[in-house]
Amino acid sequence: MAKRVPARALWADWKPFGWGETKPHHFTEMLKTAWQNRRHPLYAWRILSRGCCDGCALGTHGLRDWTMDGIHLCTVRLNLLQLNTMDAMPWERLHYDLPALQRLSSAELRQLGRLPYPMVRRRGEAGFQRATWDEALDLIAARLRVTPPDRMAFYLTSRGLTNEVYYVAQKVARFLGTNHIDNAARVCHSPSTVALNQTVGVGASSVSYKDWIGTDLIVLIGSNIANNQPVATKYLYYAKKQGATLAVVNPYREPGLVRYWVPSVPDSAVMGTKLMDEFYQITTGGDIAFLNGTLKYLIERDWVHHEFIASHTTGWEELTAALAGQDWETLERYSGTTREAMGAFAERIAASRTGIFVWSMGITQHLFGVRNVEAIVNLALSQGWLGKEHCGIVPIRGHSGVQGGAEVGAAPNVLPGGKPLTEENRAAFSALWGFPVPVTPGYKATQMLDAAYEGDLDVLYCSGGNFLDVLPDPAYVREALAKPALRVHQDIYVTTQMLVEPAETVVLLPAQTRYEQPGGGTETSTERRIIFSPEIPGPRVGEARCEWQIFSEVAARTYPEKRDLITFEHAQAIRAEIARVNPTYAGIERLRASGDSVQYGGRVLYAGGQFMTPDGKGHFTALTPPELALPAGKFILSTRRGKQFNSLIHGSTDALTGIGRESLLLAAEDATALGVGEGDRVVARSDNGASMEFRVHLADVKPRNAQAFWPECNPLIRRRTCEVASGVPDYNALIELEPVGTGAPVTGDTVVAPPLTDD
Repeated sequence: MAKRVPARALWADWKPFGWGETKPHHFTEMLKTAWQNRRHPLYAWRILSRGCCDGCALGTHGLRDWTMDGIHLCTVRLNLLQLNTMDAMPWERLHYDLPALQRLSSAELRQLGRLPYPMVRRRGEAGFQRATWDEALDLIAARLRVTPPDRMAFYLTSRGLTNEVYYVAQKVARFLGTNHIDNAARVCHSPSTVALNQTVGVGASSVSYKDWIGTDLIVLIGSNIANNQPVATKYLYYAKKQGATLAVVNPYREPGLVRYWVPSVPDSAVMGTKLMDEFYQITTGGDIAFLNGTLKYLIERDWVHHEFIASHTTGWEELTAALAGQDWETLERYSGTTREAMGAFAERIAASRTGIFVWSMGITQHLFGVRNVEAIVNLALSQGWLGKEHCGIVPIRGHSGVQGGAEVGAAPNVLPGGKPLTEENRAAFSALWGFPVPVTPGYKATQMLDAAYEGDLDVLYCSGGNFLDVLPDPAYVREALAKPALRVHQDIYVTTQMLVEPAETVVLLPAQTRYEQPGGGTETSTERRIIFSPEIPGPRVGEARCEWQIFSEVAARTYPEKRDLITFEHAQAIRAEIARVNPTYAGIERLRASGDSVQYGGRVLYAGGQFMTPDGKGHFTALTPPELALPAGKFILSTRRGKQFNSLIHGSTDALTGIGRESLLLAAEDATALGVGEGDRVVARSDNGASMEFRVHLADVKPRNAQAFWPECNPLIRRRTCEVASGVPDYNALIELEPVGTGAPVTGDTVVAPPLTDD
């Protein structure tokens, strides 16, 4: 166990409550949340105190978790709470005021309230018409009945969706004859799933959150948990108190990772906590070169776990040979840092008995995202940091449902349990379900939009999500959405993609939240814990229905003669079937009350070095760093997050940096070369022909790198540019910058990134 550190040694400064610092104001957020939920305060409290959080995938039972004593609550959950307690929107506006609604932002549409009734809009109509559930479901079923299965697609996002919804939706898609079913993990951690399945056997965290507390070293790579999973800063606080070192590998020195004020820890809430101990600043996309250089240094000094490597891994000789052929000058150039920095990181690893690697979108959202993850696995395997407590690899999840979504089958190329679409597996599931499982792997999320754009999709059925906000090149996405004959949008509120003009028909279906789901539901957390969230008594909105029931009824009406094959009596029957078809989820059928959970694989995966690959070995991967050519005058742009939950923006100012969402983060030396300073405006011209205007913010970001807020900067991101194996879009772009007012030519339509007004 690492040496315990006195709390005072971790204080961020001597100013109580970070007076004068740029920081989140947690207690103000709590008061704001109480005001937002003033119409249903008891219902809001029951959701918080009994439900499983619908924010990130850390996972709770009420206000508690399985890692620490005390309250488990964050501003992300508080900001999402209003979506669960707000009343119905004035639905008549969808009929008579559609042009005005089409001018509203996503944030403004959310503020209108919940979608209360089914609505239908046909081509040429000025607005939506209210419909009965029978009318809406029969309309959808009639179209599905005459649509070839390869021309329909289903997409689900993690807007609080439960495993039960994902499971029924994927079963419905296959019942209808298609594997075109996907979920929101496609645009975030799908490279992690692919790489981990190939190298160690399970596409999930190998350890539990408890293992953070007591480890010697925690490494954050391409991750800003202070913004995206803020409760995890509490884990870091206790890890630091136990003596852990926090190392960060990133192009930008994130202020929230330097220090943070954890509101539920008294001394941290008052004095703040120093988090980051070591910072390794690399260029965007330089991760493989940096990690290869680190491993090369470890090998040269014989700081690797030879016994573990010999007994439990394969591919070591090929990897060492590949690294021997990579010279330091190339690794320095491609990583954007020095041999000395890679050596210092290697020395930190070698000095640590135990360590955990944590990563997020900065690793995965690249053309080489799978290889990035494989490079992390290489480093962990070289130290024997798998299969034991306080050691492991953690693809930390930002959605509450994406870990479970694919594991219960809502993916185009696998069945429940992650089983590939082999003849043997299809036959087994066909026997279990009573209908044939389709043969051809389906479309990934981005391929659905490409198929729609090409005219190859007749029905697009979306549960939650908003492709207009999420995917690159919104103009392209809008054009694609306008082409399917039928679009179905099943959601709790109105989104901008619902208002895209229909080719023939658009149907809106009002959904219930996870807390309204009859019989409750489950989610799977980052640490592989399947958690029960009960139905919470309280007000219900209009005619909103449970999502798994909607999917099931659509399928039953499409083929009523086979209704018995696709309907469920209650939620518990779904959980029982999941356990029957996916042995990994054994125990889910016993979850019935708040606090019930089961962690598949136990606290630590790969105990004793036994991996879940076909040969039982951990697989090293020989990797060549990608050569990222950066022509003179160009910058590499990457996306960042602010006060938001995924694409849901909760404020115009990022509380961790104090900057507005129209900001472009630049190094001071780059700004000087451009002749601009703090607050000046620049035009960014992307390699895809689009242009946007930003306000400069000087930041400790790697020179020749720039960062802008997502999803606002999506017009600059090139469409149809995805990592091949996983299908994740490459959310990076080459840009040129010119000060506004210089008379420099601007290509394409210039889009000004304005601050939002929904604080």
